[in-house]
Amino acid sequence: MAMLAASSSNRSLGLGLALSFALVLLVTRVLGNSEGDALYALRRSLSDPDNVLQSWDPNLVNPCTWDLGNSNLSGHLVPELGKLQHLQYLELYKNNIQGSIPVEVSNLKSLISLDLYDNNISGAIPPSLGKLKSLVFLRLNDNHLTGPIPRDLTAITSLKVVDVSNNNLCGTIPTTGPFEHIPLNNFENNPRLEGPELQGLASYDTNCS
Repeated sequence: MAMLAASSSNRSLGLGLALSFALVLLVTRVLGNSEGDALYALRRSLSDPDNVLQSWDPNLVNPCTWDLGNSNLSGHLVPELGKLQHLQYLELYKNNIQGSIPVEVSNLKSLISLDLYDNNISGAIPPSLGKLKSLVFLRLNDNHLTGPIPRDLTAITSLKVVDVSNNNLCGTIPTTGPFEHIPLNNFENNPRLEGPELQGLASYDTNCS
């Protein structure tokens, strides 16, 4: 009887381990497909005359660095970018990307560098980018961005480099948090941007109406 009980217990343990392993595989596959779908969606949204994306595997998961700068790409950014939870470097500078910055980019909690400079991106800088608590580099210069500089960005303590020059931003320049150490020439050539914020004396979004 003891041997039968032990055999039954071993079978139950083996079955439990098998089910747990199958569940882990299922979760991994779902997450992998989610990030693969995000890569595939962006690939479809971009025009690629030089075939720099030809060798891309849309099933690639958990990318940390995505460097497509100066690749002659055109098109727009897609909301699915927010699914790339492990992405640390999003480098799409010096292309011909148009449209706005999807608010879903703020879901990239591991993002260290967001380089979208020298494109044709328009619209406002999403205030939700303030959720990117690991962000160090934010370079959005040489685009067609409008609206004020979101004060939400002042809460990103890791932020070291901000460049929003050569846009059409309005309001005043933040002076608190990481913005205390950002040089003023990183805000130049925004005709409607006033100057450094004088807290309590003027609204941060002055001249934006």
